Amino acid sequence: MGLLDEKHSSTEEKSSAPDTERGQILTPEVLREAADRRTSIVTKDGKAVNAAGYQDQLQRQYGLLSICGLALTIDNAWVAFGGSLSIAFLNGGPAGILYEFIVACVYYGFIAASIAELASAIPSSGGVYHWASVTPGPRWGRVVGFFCGWLNFFGWIFDVAAIVTIPANVSVQMYAVFHPDFTPQPWHTFVSFVLITWLCTAFVIFGNRLLPKIQHVGLFLVIVGGLVTIIVCAAMPKQHASSQEVWGNFDENNLTGWSSGVAFLTGVLNGAFTIGTPDAVTHMAEELPNPKVDLPKAVFAQVGLGFLTTFLFGIAIFYGINDLSAITGSSAAFPLAAVYQQATGSPGGAFGLLLILFLSVLICSIGTILMVGRLWWALARDNATPFASYFAHVNTKLSCPVQATVLCAVLTTAFGAIQLGSKTAFTDLVGSFIILTTISYFLAFFPHILTKRRNVPPGPFWMGKWGYAVNGISCLLIVFFNIMFCFPFGYPVDPISLMNWNSVILVGCLLLTTIWWFVHGLRKYPGPKLASLYIEGIDE
Repeated sequence: MGLLDEKHSSTEEKSSAPDTERGQILTPEVLREAADRRTSIVTKDGKAVNAAGYQDQLQRQYGLLSICGLALTIDNAWVAFGGSLSIAFLNGGPAGILYEFIVACVYYGFIAASIAELASAIPSSGGVYHWASVTPGPRWGRVVGFFCGWLNFFGWIFDVAAIVTIPANVSVQMYAVFHPDFTPQPWHTFVSFVLITWLCTAFVIFGNRLLPKIQHVGLFLVIVGGLVTIIVCAAMPKQHASSQEVWGNFDENNLTGWSSGVAFLTGVLNGAFTIGTPDAVTHMAEELPNPKVDLPKAVFAQVGLGFLTTFLFGIAIFYGINDLSAITGSSAAFPLAAVYQQATGSPGGAFGLLLILFLSVLICSIGTILMVGRLWWALARDNATPFASYFAHVNTKLSCPVQATVLCAVLTTAFGAIQLGSKTAFTDLVGSFIILTTISYFLAFFPHILTKRRNVPPGPFWMGKWGYAVNGISCLLIVFFNIMFCFPFGYPVDPISLMNWNSVILVGCLLLTTIWWFVHGLRKYPGPKLASLYIEGIDE
C-alpha cells in the first residue's frame, strides 16, 4: 500500500478540494468522517472515493439487519434444499442428502471465511471480480480479474434462472394440490417463470426504497417460516419414518450406479447448490454505510443460519415421509409438495406450507435479480462488457442500474425457455452455477496466497497467519470438488439423461470470455479503478 491511506495525513492540506461526496464540499472534516465510516478512501490528492474507486451513485440504505436478511433470502437454503430433492434422493436417499449437506457446509465454511476477509478489506460492488484484480498484483491483476468477473457473472446469471424456476414450479404445484387430475406441462411452468421474472425485475427497479424492508420480511419468512414448516412436518405425521430410513440405508438408496464413495462425493453438489452463495451480498457493498464490518457478518450469517435451518428442515421432512418411492417417482412440478402432503395428510396443509415457501423464494428471486444487476453494472463500469457506457449508467433517482438489471432479466427469460425443449439441458445449465462461481473464487484466493497476501490491506476482519491455511484449504477443496462435480450423474452413462455437461459449459464460458478478451479486453479494458487505488496509486 503506502500510496494512499483511508485517513491520509495530507487531508488537512486539501481543504479546497473541488470534488463533492453526496453533495458536500470535501473539507478535512468531511474527509475524516468518510474514512471513519469506512465507506470511502481518501486518496493522496484529497479526493474521497468508495472502495471501487468511484464516487457513490447508489444510496447506502442497507443496515446490518437488512443486509443479513438479503444474504439469507438470496441463499434461502432450506427452500433450495427442498427444490432439489428429486435429484438429490438418487445420491443415497435421506442419509446421503443430510451427510452430503454437512460436507458441503464445511467446504463453504472455508470459502465464506476467505470471502469475508476480502470483503472486509475491499468492499466494492464488483466483489470477487475486483479482489481477483488486486490479489495477483499489477502484472496479472487485469487479466485474472477480467476472467474472474466474467465467470462469476456466468455462474450467477445461471443461478437466477434456477432460483426463479422454484417459485414457478411451486405456483403450478399450488394449483395442482387442489386439482389431482391436473397434469403440469412445461409451458405452464414457463409462463409462471416469465411473469415472476419480470414482476421481480419491476420491483427491483421501481421499489428501491422498499427493498431493505422487503428483506426484513424475507428474513422473517426464512427463519420463522422455516421453523413453522419444521414444527408442522415433525408434529403432524401419523406415521414417521424410522431412524434407519433417515440416517441409514445409503447403499440401498444409491441409485446412481456409482460406488458409494463416488456417489457421495458427487452428491455434495446438491448441498453446495443449497448453501453456495457466500459472495452474493458482497455485490451490495456500495449500498451499506459500514460495509467493512457488516459484510463479513452477513456472509457468516448466511452460511451459519443457512446450515442450521436447512439441516433441521431436512431432518423434519425426512421423518415425515412414509413412502419414499412416491416422492422419487413423482412427476409433479415440485416433488416437495408430495412430501408436504404425506407429512400433513391434507391438501390444505400442503398448500399452506407451499405458500410459505413461495413467498420466501419470491423475495429470494427479487434479491438475486437485484444482486446480479449490480454485478453486470460493476463489470460495465470498468469497461469489461459490450456497450459498457450504456450498461454503466445509473438512474440516481431510482438508485438502480436500470439497463444492467433489465439485461439480466432478458437473459434469465432466455435461459428459462431452455426447459421447454430439454429439462436435462436446463438442469445442467443451472447446475454449472457452483462450478463457475467457485472457480471465480479460486482466481481471487490462489493469487492471494502466491503473493503472500501482501496486496490486500487488512480490514476489520483479518485472519492473519491463519489466512494462509484457510485460503489454501479453500483452493484445494474447490479443485477437488469441481472435478467430482463434473462426473456423470449416473453410471453407465446415458448421454441423454445421465450425462453431466458441466465441464462442457465451463469450457464454453471460458471460450467466450477468451474471445471477448482478445476482441476487446486486451486493448480496451483498463482494469478496475480499484486496482490503481490498491496497487499502483492514483494520479487523478
